Amino acid sequence: MKDAIKEFDAYREKMNTAILSAEGNTVIKRIFSADTLAYKDSFLDSRTKEMLGLVASLVLRCDDCIKYHLGTCYKQGIKRGEIFEILGIACLVGGTIVIPATRRAVEYWQALEAQTEE
Repeated sequence: MKDAIKEFDAYREKMNTAILSAEGNTVIKRIFSADTLAYKDSFLDSRTKEMLGLVASLVLRCDDCIKYHLGTCYKQGIKRGEIFEILGIACLVGGTIVIPATRRAVEYWQALEAQTEE
């Protein structure tokens, strides 16, 4: 699974570069910019915003977004217990249809934790 993390990060970087370097995509560039700005510290700190983003991504069942937010949460020092509370809120809000995404999220979180152990 460690390779899956590297592959996800590399693919995301590669495709973001391709998208943002294309001509005539002002709308996409503005959306990417708004997304980046939205997660900066403001009235809510970036850590809280990442947790909110993770809940929304789980409810929407977007695996790429879930992986991104899990990775960012991990880098920001969010602990395992906090992640499981976040997963619980997402399941509460989204219902049982969120359970498969929760399974994949836990698998990815375990891979993130395993990176530190190696």
